[in-house]
Amino acid sequence: MSTPSTAASHDATPTPYNVDLTHVRWRKSSYSGGANDCVEIAELGMLVAVRDSKDLGRQPLIFSRQAVRGLVGGIASEDRDPGAIV
Repeated sequence: MSTPSTAASHDATPTPYNVDLTHVRWRKSSYSGGANDCVEIAELGMLVAVRDSKDLGRQPLIFSRQAVRGLVGGIASEDRDPGAIV
């Protein structure tokens, strides 16, 4: 008996696409303080790669731009209204 998939098309997945990440430009927040304890992002057109700066050997996660926009928007709305359910 198999379990039906409930994953939406914009969920994070380990690099399911044939994406070459060797020459991408990774960026981190200016708020990171340079302590190498943050996440870094790389823009890939309609996708965004996210990696942990402490563990560069781990495979980055790939998100749709829509999913990243939703995440950042949810965080921003929580900052404005700490009791809000996103």
